[in-house]
Amino acid sequence: MAHNASPDNATDARTVPARPQDRPTEVTAAGIARLAGVGRAAVSNWRRRHADFPKPVGGTETSPAFALRDIEQWLRDQGKLAEVPLRERVWQQLVGHPAGAAAALRQAGAVLLLAHDRPAAWQQLRAAADDAELTGVLPAVLDAVLAARLGPGHPVRGLTREALAPSAALVRATGDLAAADGAAAAYDFLLGRHLDANPRQYTLTPPGPAALMAELAAVAGPSGTVLDPACGAGALLAAARERTAEEGDAGERDAGEGDAGESDAPVTLYGQEADADLAALTALRLALGVPDAQVRVRAADTLRADAFPDLAADAVLVHPPFNERNWGHDELAYDPRWEYGFPARTESELAWVQHALARLREGGTAVLLMPPAAASRRSGRRIRADLLRRGALRAVIALPAGAAPPNGVPLHLWVLRKPGTTPPAPQLLVVDAAGPATGAPAGRDKPDWQTVRTTAVEAWRTFDRDGGIEEQPGVRRSLAAIDLLDDDVDLAPARHLPPPAAAGGPAELARIRERLTATLARTTALTPRPDGGAAGPARWPLTTVGELARSGALVLRAGGAGTAPVGGAAPAVLTDHDVIGGDAPSGTLPEAPASGPAEEPVLLQAGDVVVPVLGGGAVARVTDDSTAGAALGRNLTLLRPDPAALDPWFLAGFLRGTANNRQASSYASTATRLDVRRLQLPRLPLADQRRYGQRFRDLAAFEGALRLTARLGEQLVQGLHDGLTDGSVTPD
Repeated sequence: MAHNASPDNATDARTVPARPQDRPTEVTAAGIARLAGVGRAAVSNWRRRHADFPKPVGGTETSPAFALRDIEQWLRDQGKLAEVPLRERVWQQLVGHPAGAAAALRQAGAVLLLAHDRPAAWQQLRAAADDAELTGVLPAVLDAVLAARLGPGHPVRGLTREALAPSAALVRATGDLAAADGAAAAYDFLLGRHLDANPRQYTLTPPGPAALMAELAAVAGPSGTVLDPACGAGALLAAARERTAEEGDAGERDAGEGDAGESDAPVTLYGQEADADLAALTALRLALGVPDAQVRVRAADTLRADAFPDLAADAVLVHPPFNERNWGHDELAYDPRWEYGFPARTESELAWVQHALARLREGGTAVLLMPPAAASRRSGRRIRADLLRRGALRAVIALPAGAAPPNGVPLHLWVLRKPGTTPPAPQLLVVDAAGPATGAPAGRDKPDWQTVRTTAVEAWRTFDRDGGIEEQPGVRRSLAAIDLLDDDVDLAPARHLPPPAAAGGPAELARIRERLTATLARTTALTPRPDGGAAGPARWPLTTVGELARSGALVLRAGGAGTAPVGGAAPAVLTDHDVIGGDAPSGTLPEAPASGPAEEPVLLQAGDVVVPVLGGGAVARVTDDSTAGAALGRNLTLLRPDPAALDPWFLAGFLRGTANNRQASSYASTATRLDVRRLQLPRLPLADQRRYGQRFRDLAAFEGALRLTARLGEQLVQGLHDGLTDGSVTPD
């Protein structure tokens, strides 16, 4: 992210500081790299090698900033840039703005809202005004548009004549971007780029959990009013509106074209955020992204200064801050929201739970993303007990690790329903959507959200409709509240779900034994014999992978690139763990950032050779038809041989040689890295390559049989242990 120059660190001393509007838009080395489509190392090389490269105008010694106009001109003169794309120009003006990126994005978002809601007024204003007149007239026009769309107490403040004075170029470029891409898409790009550039500043709710929470809240019916009292970047409110629209569209299809669906009903989205800048950006995001909804976002600390004290919402969705000690414990001891008990200082999450219930109408639904410790800490047991007794807490759903930050912790979803005059019989649904019994594949990069969603939504819908649910060991169960009211009131799903039958029960154990017996026989048949050979090592003429790549005999590709298209199907990812363990592709591509299109991954073809480059040892894998089409993961290198010059099994076999790997490896303090280009193999005719290749193929089949034998043996041993200890298998 660009750093703004200030008079104190300017490179030339001046007695009179430059006015903000006179300062050039600045760009850092990372921004230059993005403009030119190169890496940051290339920019560093340009600075060293070209005496005419523009000098820094600000920033710091370690992160200098350059004038954008000088950089653009230099890149054009060097033939490295034909024209700066409009998106990039607006972004660089935004990050180089003297007031900072957040303030500039607030200004740009307000202009985009003006262009969206009152396009004729914007065109007239842009065409008639010079820069000074434009920024002088704009504040009043923007205030009117913002007040009409966001209400009189909206958080998009500071759009004064003085604040807009240095922003004429940004304002005009933003208007051009709205005309080119559409106002909503333009703001999504700018906001997404800003959030991506500041990952430590913002804790975001990923799309998967946001959509799941919205769907759980919608089981009771479409929501006319939705509140997120810790709205962050607005993901939950946007997901709630999208879900309401989907429910309405489904209602229209069911009712026929002649009847109005629920999507025509007005929806109001209420949000509150303690960070004033983020509240403003979120209000603009919702105003542009969901133009058919009324948006009311306020900037204030929710627990200390509730902006909507009289609200009775249909649904409340919250991803609260975790482990907050300074949440207002001392000031809020007698707050009327603590209907279920005054939370301890260490129980900030239970304060958010009670706030959510206090802002629901009777029968309204709240869904909160919670840390697992909130279900079992002793300091919160009395509040949890009262939530159960009164039927307010209806479900606790365990999510897989990686669902949302912090990604190493398997978070929970709490589903609550505000009790009415006749509360339901106290029952609690517990669901483990993260356990192996759900059938979710064990991907290492992110959860399988389709399986998680199906498990959670079907269980909650059935429980909400029937008041109970058929038990599924290891996955779901409904419990009477009285059974949970012990000394701990521990609500963690894993503690209350009976384990699934050991390895599927005795019948499945018998099938595993049959497979193991057959695999042992096959392994014996495949056991290779070391036939007699020459008295000493062969002295073949050698070549390297790098030389073969330069001659065109093979193609080298590095893995790790690629993102999943938004809303589209994405291939599985072959990870380094999969290659080393001989497993099927288990990874998933990261989602494409909102600030740009999806990046194409490297896709595998049958006959490719894949080599781990980090700590994998002597490993090389030939891709077969079952793995073809998967994406190449991080820390892997793909070698795609020309079948007219190289046999893939010959290539993979010689790459696995211990001496070969040793001479091509570099050693760091904590890891060994393989330089694939230095790996050697002999120069042999294709016919001889195929002879060796067939032998290497046989060794790979034997190795696969050994792996399968080990896995089946482990399953049988563990299954029998589990069966003997739970009584499903007898000792006789």
